[in-house]
Amino acid sequence: VSVIAPLTQETHAVINALHKNGLTGKSIAARKIAPQSTIYRIIKNFKERGSIVAKKAPGRPRKTRNRQDRLLKGLQLRDRATSSAELAQEWQSICTHCEAETIGARPELKEGSKEATSLQEKHHGQTDICKRYREWTAEDWGKVIFSDESPFQLFGTSGKQLVRRRRGECYLRSCLMPTVKHPETIHVWGCFSAKEVGSLTVLPKNTAMNKEW
Repeated sequence: VSVIAPLTQETHAVINALHKNGLTGKSIAARKIAPQSTIYRIIKNFKERGSIVAKKAPGRPRKTRNRQDRLLKGLQLRDRATSSAELAQEWQSICTHCEAETIGARPELKEGSKEATSLQEKHHGQTDICKRYREWTAEDWGKVIFSDESPFQLFGTSGKQLVRRRRGECYLRSCLMPTVKHPETIHVWGCFSAKEVGSLTVLPKNTAMNKEW
């Protein structure tokens, strides 16, 4: 499916010239210049504004057709938890001119939004560390071991799951996620230094490195 290119000003001029010569919109459409509805709109625009230049539509120009929008709606309903980027990737394999911004702007099924955090607030602690150790040499950093751990829940997700739904669908099974009261969690811990990378350690269930050791 491709987007139909807009008519040129030359085509607008030809349609208005034929109409001035007495041809009706239906007769002009029979010449396969443009669809009949488009021809009537061009003639009406010329009568009202006296110009062959098309009236500029408000807002951002659409990049998709109704058929593409119906396809997008079907993809969204198939998996409510799919992100805009994932939908765009699948949509691009079928259509053209498909972007994540285009998907996010569609009103049929809106994706929930997360509260934005400013860059300064997010990295405030990191900049303090950089200022504190900015005088360190490569030899000093060679004596440091960096470590971190990541939790993995065995059931469900550890954060909020955004879904796409319409009004009145908040309790549909496809818009809900099953949960348990106390899901089991496994922490994975690892470390590295300037010399080598340490081994990956899987901790016992429901234990964390910072709490137990």
